[in-house]
Amino acid sequence: MKHLLEVKDLAISFKTYAGEVQAIRGVNFHVDKGETLAIVGESGSGKSVTSQAIMKLIPMPPGYFKSGQILFNGQDLVPKSEKEMQSIRGKEIGMIFQDPMTSLNPTMKVGRQITEVLFKHETISKEDAHKRAVELLSLVGIPMPERRVNQYPHEFSGGMRQRVVIAMALAANPKLLIADEPTTALDVTIQAQILELMKELQKKIETSIIFITHDLGVVANVADRVAVMYAGQIVEIGTVDEIFYNPKHPYTWGLLASMPSLDHNGEEELMAIPGSPPDLTNPPKGDAFALRSPYAMKIDFEQEPPMFKISDTHYVKSWLLHPDAPKVEPPAAVKSKMREFKDHYEKPVQVKEGE
Repeated sequence: MKHLLEVKDLAISFKTYAGEVQAIRGVNFHVDKGETLAIVGESGSGKSVTSQAIMKLIPMPPGYFKSGQILFNGQDLVPKSEKEMQSIRGKEIGMIFQDPMTSLNPTMKVGRQITEVLFKHETISKEDAHKRAVELLSLVGIPMPERRVNQYPHEFSGGMRQRVVIAMALAANPKLLIADEPTTALDVTIQAQILELMKELQKKIETSIIFITHDLGVVANVADRVAVMYAGQIVEIGTVDEIFYNPKHPYTWGLLASMPSLDHNGEEELMAIPGSPPDLTNPPKGDAFALRSPYAMKIDFEQEPPMFKISDTHYVKSWLLHPDAPKVEPPAAVKSKMREFKDHYEKPVQVKEGE
């Protein structure tokens, strides 16, 4: 099957006074039509650089592509010019940024900001564009859209502003939507509403979504597949069930164990991953996670591990998966989280009437 987006052996560096920062180091993944892929990891793991590379929003210099391809609908975006990308951004690939206030112009009514996207990519009358802006605000759950379309960003709450940003991203019906930490600036209640909205939108408009986040918990009920990033590389990728119920990489275990319980009562002691991510001006030899892993072996400090295949959809970059490696079980805190997610997210069997 032909993938909507396929990233192959992508490597991106930045030239700095301190030297070359190897931000992305041989990343491979794909996104299919109508699918949600979540990319998770700590700050500095390369998530946002990967998403911005797809849109070619990385300033060059100091950034530059060292190698790889970004195939969108079979076309490689890497060699495309800025002018060619302008016809793709918004129309083919939409993007939702982290902070809605930096995405919206405070001096323009939200309706005009949405219609600008339409005028840029479509031949449409002012009347039809206004009507479409009202429809989009309604689609993203903004009440009284006919009145709200004539208001300014400061007249909206944070959650409503993020809905406006989503409406703008959807205006030209993009095939792929990239959401870069879209709920980080919002409180927990509004965060849940935005996540639910994105699930509903995907069903309605069948767009593909790349969801970037540092929080594994927010993707449990949203994503189809999850890619775990560390030090500019994907260290584990699989279906959401494989990542949450059968995680194999020590880093994924650490992310799971560091999450608060779903029934958090304030007394729970959270686990922390010891140490900090490596300096990518001088990436470590071998496995980048070895210095922080209690399961590191001698080979982890000497050779970079390959991607080991667990199933057709599940791959892990760790020497622990080698046939000769000692058998290591996830720690008790991770097993507890796995059980908790199973109880919380497992969908009940639907029984039709008359059965």
